[in-house]
Amino acid sequence: MQLPVMPPVSPMLAKAVAAIPPDMQYEAKWDGFRAIVFRDGDEIELGSRTGKPLTRYFPEVVEAVREQLPQRCVVDGEIVVAHDGRLHFEELLERIHPAASRVRTLAERTPASLVAFDLLALDDDDLTARPLVERRAELVQLLADAAPPVHLAPATTDLETARTWFSRFEGAGLDGVVAKPLDASYRPGERTMFKVKHTRTADCVVAGYREHKSGPVVGSLLLGLYDPDGRLQHVGVSASFPMARRRELVEELAPLRLDGDDLTGHPWAAWADEQAQAEDRLPGAVSRWTGKKDLSWVPLRPERVAEVGYDHMEGTRFRHTTQFKRWRPDRTPESCTYAQLEEPVSYDLGELLR
Repeated sequence: MQLPVMPPVSPMLAKAVAAIPPDMQYEAKWDGFRAIVFRDGDEIELGSRTGKPLTRYFPEVVEAVREQLPQRCVVDGEIVVAHDGRLHFEELLERIHPAASRVRTLAERTPASLVAFDLLALDDDDLTARPLVERRAELVQLLADAAPPVHLAPATTDLETARTWFSRFEGAGLDGVVAKPLDASYRPGERTMFKVKHTRTADCVVAGYREHKSGPVVGSLLLGLYDPDGRLQHVGVSASFPMARRRELVEELAPLRLDGDDLTGHPWAAWADEQAQAEDRLPGAVSRWTGKKDLSWVPLRPERVAEVGYDHMEGTRFRHTTQFKRWRPDRTPESCTYAQLEEPVSYDLGELLR
């Protein structure tokens, strides 16, 4: 492979802001795997945000790139799984599997799509120094005849349209809005764009914590919500505490700590059982991203309630790490149910991609 922009490339990133800034190009914030596509004839690589190739996990995307993208190009975009009018991030996570046979099966069962939103190179030309408005014009021309599973990311320069998108697209599983300066060059790894995400709060049961990698202090709080059947489901974590606060939390939570291996009565007592993991959402399941990383945790009696900030849900869990706001001694654990969560208005993703 010999391209003017060679892998690995760290994609350009966005920093969070409270409101959509004016006088920019606006796009939906896609909830998938960021991917930079490198094609040199029959050689194709899907580079991830970390630099590790995603190529083997998405053979149907590779084939679509071969059929629809120019012979020699580098394209920035997002790999997503979309059906029934919305994105499905959990199904996308399942695609990261070590077995080639499983990858092939999932490629047929839950095929992925590529949403392209920037052009870094074409033929022998490195376009990264050119302004976004020029790169976008080239990309629109290249993908004028694109067909699923390749999509050109919709974009607008109208602020009111961007505000409408922000309020409507969440129902299709999108994450917010990204604003890009029209005169900006492509600067790998730098946060030169802006993102506006939905922010909400929820009251959750704290039923355990994981220790920080630096030692026996709190790394993250394990959060739970009660489902309609009265089972406490593990819905995510709250982290990003200053080190002094991590030490304080150990002392605060000490009276609730269950010592030893006896978890009798704890709602997540069966966390190490594979069958229980399949039937309920419990902490401790091995992640395809973390591999053999130690996911053991310290169980607590589920008696304390924390208010946390979050952006949106993916199925029955928080899509991203939540932000601890405060303890809620005025709330009972039993009152922390899914019913408190705001339900976004449904929006058909097909309308956007068309």
